[in-house]
Amino acid sequence: MRIEQLRERSDLGVISTTALKSLGVANPWPKCRPGGPWQRMHAGVVLLHNGPPTRDQQVTAALLRAGPGAVLTGAEACRRHGLPARGSEIHVLVPGSARGSGTLIVERASPMPRSTTIDGFPVVSAARAVVDACRQMRSADEATALVAAAIQKGRCTPGSLREEARTNRYGTKLVREVLKELGRAESVAERDARMLSRRIRLTKPHWNVQIADATGQLIGRPDAWFDDVGLAWEIDSRAFHYDPRDYERTLPRNIRYAAAGILVVQTLPTRLRDQPDAVAAELRNAHQAAAARPRPAVRIVEPP
Repeated sequence: MRIEQLRERSDLGVISTTALKSLGVANPWPKCRPGGPWQRMHAGVVLLHNGPPTRDQQVTAALLRAGPGAVLTGAEACRRHGLPARGSEIHVLVPGSARGSGTLIVERASPMPRSTTIDGFPVVSAARAVVDACRQMRSADEATALVAAAIQKGRCTPGSLREEARTNRYGTKLVREVLKELGRAESVAERDARMLSRRIRLTKPHWNVQIADATGQLIGRPDAWFDDVGLAWEIDSRAFHYDPRDYERTLPRNIRYAAAGILVVQTLPTRLRDQPDAVAAELRNAHQAAAARPRPAVRIVEPP
């Protein structure tokens, strides 16, 4: 059979040795030797050219190797959902026996999770993909970034992630710890801010409370509020707000703070992550300056 006909019967140029045999190619392996026209992707899976495979070809080969009913999960599934997951491995779930190798992770799942088709591939829900991706991670920061991105982009909710972590508990300690920490914060940056605040041990801050003046007029909702000295701490970056319009409101917000006599420390998430000691010094100095002047006539108010 001509190569054009074989490619027509393949999926993106990927084909099983079983299919090749049915098409009259009983032994494809000589063609997969170095310098040959084809290449071996996995046991029983051949790519009908010898150039670098595309990512879609790698995924196709992984699903073909895993067998009928296989679905994508983990980092690759996260990326298909538009989430910034790292990791070159391809993680698939199967209903039967599992055998992977190298960067292919094949895992038996019972029951099999629901899946949807994205870019022509069967993909688990974003929540399951995130939890499975975190199971392959060792870094809390990396897992936190992925979990926070999934929530902020609206791909899943904290509740759906917790449910997946409860249902599929093997190897989920890291993601459960991340969810517990993020449960007290609204972003990765705020998590880092809380950790820094605990380390430098200033007076206890209030997180995400509303501040009003003596007449009850709302002034702002700082990420952290040191009520005893009237100091606001804002972690400002478009990437860490749920709505980009929040960033555009930064200037009038700061004008309201200034008019009420509130000192404000503004910190970029990148500095909080990369220069925590410098941020700590700035916060200490601002706290000292705020304590040295009369406290403004402002107060914490309950949201309407």
